[in-house]
Amino acid sequence: MCELLALNANTPTDMAFSFRGLSRRGGAVGQHADGWGLASFTPDGSGLDLIREDAPAAFSQLADQLAERSPKALVSIAHIRKATQGLVALENCHPFTRSWKGQTWVFAHNGNLDGAIPIGDSYRPFGSTDSEAAFCWILEQLQQEGVNPEDPAQISTRLHAYATELARMGTFNALISNGQWLFATATTRLHWLTRRAPFTTATLADPPLQIDFAPLTSSSDVVTILSTEPLTTDEAWTAVDSGSSMLWMNGECLHRHQP
Repeated sequence: MCELLALNANTPTDMAFSFRGLSRRGGAVGQHADGWGLASFTPDGSGLDLIREDAPAAFSQLADQLAERSPKALVSIAHIRKATQGLVALENCHPFTRSWKGQTWVFAHNGNLDGAIPIGDSYRPFGSTDSEAAFCWILEQLQQEGVNPEDPAQISTRLHAYATELARMGTFNALISNGQWLFATATTRLHWLTRRAPFTTATLADPPLQIDFAPLTSSSDVVTILSTEPLTTDEAWTAVDSGSSMLWMNGECLHRHQP
């Protein structure tokens, strides 16, 4: 299946180091060679930088450039794809994006959902993946239920309920964001860590590259990274419990939902 990566921070932060580790798994040291994508919300919330390719990230010149210097953001979401449903094509590459009630939402999924996902009137997939269909279904439910887009607690509760329902169809590890917060849910594999002062060094597993965060940060910085599998070998990653969901804001876990 695919692999996920996300960043949530209290200050604009690039995801270059983590994306370097993820992109190597997109065809070089992993089998996720059917496309990749990186979405970063502009720090002022005015826009979204979204880049996708239907090619292996490990051998992509564009992905390599982003691994050197990705956009600084409060929220970024990345994905490398191993196709289980849908052709290897650009329209089937994650992350997917849609507009809901004036907000830009981004979604990426790891897993496989069996069975037909209902298609509504307001949101319809452009591609042929179960993932994009699930994203459209989630937005359709929010629209029908009249959820308040400015209420993170309500959003988090409803997204967890939708994730629980979709997980009955298979594996639903997913990331969703509107640029203000980051929602993460896991059926099987998802890990997280939070970096804060005192910042130290970290070493990627793929490739064995080390960075010292201390000179790159301030004492007030808080940066949380979520990844399908731990990206570094010398940091304490925490696995998200199966069936659980978390909503992150400014690098901190704001809401947590258990199965």
